[in-house]
This record gives sequence, C-alpha cells and structure tokens, in this order.
Amino acid sequence: MPIAHVIGLGKSGIAAARLLKREGWQVTVSDRSNSETLQEQQQQLAPDGIPVLLGYSFDPDNPDNRPQLVVVSPGVPWDAPALVRARELGIETIGEMELAWRYLQSRPWVAVTGTNGKTTTTALIAAIFQAAGFDAPACGNIGYAACELALQETPPNWVIAELSSYQIESSPSIAPRIGVWTTFTPDHLSRHKTLENYFNIKAHLLNQSQQQVINGNDPYLRQNTPQRWPNICWTSVKGQAEFISDSSWSAYIEDGWVVALGEPVLPAASLRMVGEHNLQNLLMAVAAARLAGIEKEAIARAIATFPGVSHRLEHICTFNGIDFINDSKATNYDAAQVGLSSVPAPAILIAGGEAKAGDDTGWMQMIQTKAAAVLLIGSAAGAFAKRLEEIHHPRYEIVATMERAVPRAAELAAQLGAKVVLLSPACASFDQYQNFEQRGDHFRQMCLEVMQSPPE
Repeated sequence: MPIAHVIGLGKSGIAAARLLKREGWQVTVSDRSNSETLQEQQQQLAPDGIPVLLGYSFDPDNPDNRPQLVVVSPGVPWDAPALVRARELGIETIGEMELAWRYLQSRPWVAVTGTNGKTTTTALIAAIFQAAGFDAPACGNIGYAACELALQETPPNWVIAELSSYQIESSPSIAPRIGVWTTFTPDHLSRHKTLENYFNIKAHLLNQSQQQVINGNDPYLRQNTPQRWPNICWTSVKGQAEFISDSSWSAYIEDGWVVALGEPVLPAASLRMVGEHNLQNLLMAVAAARLAGIEKEAIARAIATFPGVSHRLEHICTFNGIDFINDSKATNYDAAQVGLSSVPAPAILIAGGEAKAGDDTGWMQMIQTKAAAVLLIGSAAGAFAKRLEEIHHPRYEIVATMERAVPRAAELAAQLGAKVVLLSPACASFDQYQNFEQRGDHFRQMCLEVMQSPPE
C-alpha cells in the first residue's frame, strides 16, 4: 500500500487525507500546532483510521514510513526546509488543490486568482452558474476544500475555484477552462521574495487556462499582460476603454449597463454591494459566465439576489445608529484601503494582526481621511502605532485583542459621532487566529455581545 503524508490539518488537510484513504493510500496527517480545535479535528479522522500527529514537524529523512507522496495544505510555505528536502529525495510533493485536480480534471474549471477581489468574484461566478442550473460549488479559499468535491459520489458540473499564489505554486498541473485575474499589487513578498516571482506564479495559472478574463482597470495587469495572451477578455468599469478594441471580446459598463461580449446584460445597479471595486468584480464574473455560454436571464437573476460575501464588507448589525462591518478578508494594505474607502466617514477602524510586507502609503492616507480613531490589535499593533504617530493621526489606541476592541469601538463611535465601526485589519490573522474567517467570526460574536449588553 503506497504511503502518503498530509502536512497541515484543517478543512483542506482533512479532505485530502480522506480522498487519499479512499484511493487506497496509507495516510498520516501532521500539524506543527496543537490546540483544542486541532484535537477536535484529530478526532474527526480517527473513525477513518487516519492517524494525526499534532505538535509534529514532518521529517522526510526519517526512514520509518517514508512516504511516496506529500500533500501540503495552503498555509504551509512551499520553500519550507522539509519540503525542499522531500523534493531533493524524489518524494512527490503537491498541494491539496493539485490532488483535487487529479480527480476532477474531467470537469471544466473556472479559476480565480489575484491579490484582491478573488473571494467576491468567485462567489459571484458560483452564484451565476448555480442560477443557470449547474452544480457549480465554490472551492479553494472559500466554500469547500477542493478535495471535498472530489470525494462526492457525483462530481460537480463545474468547479469554481479561488486560488491564492500559494495554491498555484503547489499545483502546477491545474488547467482551467477559464482563468480570471482580478488585481495585482505587492503581497506575500515575505514568501515569494520578489514582485516578479509573485507575478509569474499567478501568470502560470492564466497560461494554463483556455480563456483569460483580466481586469483592465488594474494598472499593473494592463501594462504587463496584453502581450502574453492573444484573446484576453478585458473588463473596464470606465466604459469601452482604449485597450478594448473588440467589444465582442470584453465586458464593460456603459450608460449604467453591464455590456459583455457585445450585448447589454443587466443594469450595474443590480449589484447591492458598495464600491467601484465590486463593479470590477461583477464585470469579471459576468464575463466568465458569458464565456461559459450562460444566458443573460440567469446572470441577472443571480446578481439581483446576491447577498454579498462573508468577511468582506459584511454588515453585522446596527446598534445605536452605528453600523458594525466585518472586513476581516482585508489581509493587506490595498484591500484595507478599499474597505475603508467604501464606508462613510467618520469611522472607527479596528486594524492589526500579523503584518505583511508592502506599501501602506495609500492606506495611511485613507485613514487620515476617514478614520476618527484607530484601535490596534495583534502583533502589528506597535508598528502601526508608530506609523500613525509619523502621519500625526490624532487618535489611536493599542487594545491588543478583539474582546477589548469591539466594546471600545462602540464607546468611541458614540463619543465621536462615527457612523461605522469597521474591522479591516490590513494583516494576516495567524498571530491570534487560525484564519481570517475565525477572526471575522470573533468580531461578529463580540458585536452581538455589545448589542446585548445593557447601556451604562
């Protein structure tokens, strides 16, 4: 029986382990961490006869049960010494998404990548395909783990996958029917080292795609992608821009209407989400749907009822006239800048977490414009406080945790006449949480507790 080792517990690791077990592999799962949540997940795999090693670092040089295959969860660095060593030893090493592709490649895929906008665009595409009657679940960074779809008795009609650079890097074989590139700005540079390397990883997915949909309003993509693919379907919120020479191969907004592949499809105002960036996401979703042959009626029906995306400018509640908004998905400066620009001023901003490399200039300018006060959490709090000092922002506090941030934000909003309390961290979540979803869920929980607490 061939031996496989899955690194990283969680949704992706559990699904990968179960898929391998079904396919006749002897499987072990390991995770360097050890928490109550991981112990619960460990118990989920016990009935399947899959051992889980917690607080354990994979050692490919251990001759006992050396695997023929290593499968890596998305958060595990591809250049981790153990993985580099495994490849040197000739051990096949792949990502969870690549494993899923091997069992789902008979189905057409729409794959969405980009620095920001991936999640909303993926969710919109899935909603449209489902409105057209397809079994087309979202997977990857949202929805299902891709291997969960491969475990289903009947595979879906379409796979709608959100892929981060981490997942693309470890999944070289994925070849989508349609590849969508939403935006490109510096991110994950601590992992990918250079902007060029980060760009090339994402470009690989588009190279593998039969058709490409690209946001023509993104300056970097506009400048660096035209020569790569002959029939790009460009999108533009600014009308049929100069770079769109053929309206039959584009999607844009003209006179308040979304026009795609030469036909008006629906009024742009049908989308109930705020911000120009969401109109860009809408255009890319509509373009992908039209390339897949989906009728205009199904697209319009899906967009009219689309509720938005959890953790991305998600309205949690209104308390004493103050809106509490969860933007936990804003894990870098550009996403946080977009989030803050989309809410009315004055706002109380909760930010911080595990800081990333990048240029925070635009975000800091938006804070000066929109934020009456900034409450800082997580390991980046000290560095962010220093930056706010440098730009002479009048009001910030280091509160460290979400438990302290939300009640304090409610107090400050009442004192300062703020209309919004916004969690938009500009950081990864791994210093305090397993992922951005857990962080956003904690924010939601604290908001509801604040609502239930009696006024003083």
